[in-house]
Amino acid sequence: MTPQYYNENAEELAKQYLSKSFEEVHQSWSQFLPAIIENPNARILDLGAGAGRDAKHIAELAEKQHKTDNNIQVYAVEPATELANLGAEVTKDLKVKWLNDALPSLSVITKQEVSFDLILLSAVWMHIPQSDRARAIRKLANLLKPGGKLVISLRHGQTEEDFKQRKMHIVCTDELKQLATDVGLFTKLETQKEADKLGRSHVSWQTLVLQMPDDGTGAFPFIRHVAINDGKAATHKLALLRVLLRIADGHPGAVLRRESSPFGDRVILPAGLVALYWCHQYKDLIDTHQLFQSPNKSPNMGFMKPNGWHKLTHRSASDYRIGNLFTGEDAIALHKTISAAVSNIKTMPCRYITFPNQEANSSAKVFDVASKTVKAKDSIFLDLQTLEQWGEFSLPESTWLAFNRYACWIEPVLVSEWVKTMASYSGNSQYSSPEKQFHLYQALNWLEPKRTTTEVRNRFEQLKQQLPKSEQIQCVWSAKSLQQKYDIDHSMPFARWPNNDLWNLLPTDSQINNQKSDRLPTEHKLKTAKARIQQWWQTAWLNDDISSASAEEINNKHEVNEAPIGYLISNKLFTPPKTLEQTSSVTAESKRFFAEANIALPGLNSDNTSIDDLFEALVMQRGRLKEMQQLREW
Repeated sequence: MTPQYYNENAEELAKQYLSKSFEEVHQSWSQFLPAIIENPNARILDLGAGAGRDAKHIAELAEKQHKTDNNIQVYAVEPATELANLGAEVTKDLKVKWLNDALPSLSVITKQEVSFDLILLSAVWMHIPQSDRARAIRKLANLLKPGGKLVISLRHGQTEEDFKQRKMHIVCTDELKQLATDVGLFTKLETQKEADKLGRSHVSWQTLVLQMPDDGTGAFPFIRHVAINDGKAATHKLALLRVLLRIADGHPGAVLRRESSPFGDRVILPAGLVALYWCHQYKDLIDTHQLFQSPNKSPNMGFMKPNGWHKLTHRSASDYRIGNLFTGEDAIALHKTISAAVSNIKTMPCRYITFPNQEANSSAKVFDVASKTVKAKDSIFLDLQTLEQWGEFSLPESTWLAFNRYACWIEPVLVSEWVKTMASYSGNSQYSSPEKQFHLYQALNWLEPKRTTTEVRNRFEQLKQQLPKSEQIQCVWSAKSLQQKYDIDHSMPFARWPNNDLWNLLPTDSQINNQKSDRLPTEHKLKTAKARIQQWWQTAWLNDDISSASAEEINNKHEVNEAPIGYLISNKLFTPPKTLEQTSSVTAESKRFFAEANIALPGLNSDNTSIDDLFEALVMQRGRLKEMQQLREW
């Protein structure tokens, strides 16, 4: 925006703006205002305040609400001096501070070193060129308090005169929502297009209310600070944050314990699990896409050792998964790779990620590694107990809970920053232009499990042949006997929580499964089905007297690319031997079954073998998904 037009036409424009009341213009989002005004210490920014109509209304509300106890500060920012002078006159008897400033730099307001409960951009966004919008939204996000709201009205229907004289630009709701997501904001409200209050038939308006998440602890702003504002000589910091987010989101059972410290409660994870996920996310970025992860001319990172990482180039990221078995030279190389990753995590991101205003060598560490030396062996089964051998990783409980609760908002921020960081490295110069960065986003896709029930369906068919007719398998939800038509259901809906673990896949009547769809079973329905679910678990995976399908049988029944990732060994399906560091009575299926469950479900010990405890954890996870994702229930 250039202030010239608005200075030259200040009086006429002021008369136009003041002809409509705040309630008329902002009725679509004003329901959020009372809760903000209730706080006697709230801080509000009216950006592009024009003739002061909105600042005046908000300041009057504050005085009416709090009278002599009113500490609410209203900042009115207007780049057109003549218009601002008229606005200052309108608000002269109220607590309104006028400043001359403009997006995208907002240098004056930034120097105030304050943050806001509400930022209002009324009829401003269309003045910001597309090239400046990412910077503008980042500035605005940095000015918001946790839980703060950013209200932006979008004007649709600019004329040629608007483009030329008033320096307006086309706006797009989807573009703005994506920019907001990239800086950690989520959309609280999106209105439909509304008619212009001044009666202009070619103009319509739309309002977005964006919000900064608030976990009540300050952990979310800290995570944003590390991801967006903290110095990044390499991608280590972003990598560690994303690893921890993925563990918190998908593996609540990974918590070994919680313990107190002088600086607050902390969550303890297996260091080997953090290292395994570290290798998982870097694997395809480096080996497949050959993307540099630091400004150095060498593509090699500190954890990429000749006797470890470089001996596993034939492996894919999906091999680094709980429930998988590595043997021979691959197992030895994986031991050494995990050891190198633990060391690298300890000496790089853990050392340099600090709380704001804290030195790197301070005893109040954000993330800490108590590592142990592990001797390489020619067999490694990836479960929690194995990964505990490398020691312990600790982080503040508040940060863990923020990752756990706000994963869907935090991850897009991490990915966006990772893309920008990689694009800035000379080794990735071919992707430096924005239009070529789609490849970087693709490379950062976390390989989610593909929805598959093939392995469990094969097991069902095998059991149907082996079990006597008097012991027909029942639908876990309805108790119907399953003969011909049946489905394998993800008890916790895959569409909302991608998980193909053995415990989560249950035989179901097809009609019942269609009714359930991607809804979450109610707690009552889940508990009613307890006996049948546990009977299926016991029969399919935990009974040693019923043999499971051999690798050859499974291979003959479905494609390798549909196979369970946990059994992909050198592109062939592999069944581990029956004895893997446990007694001979424990089958490989049983070991895998509990390895997957004990890390995916909350509150279980890594050595748990109780299906009663497992079921209680499943009920807890159902409640977590209901609370965090507000899923529809069935």
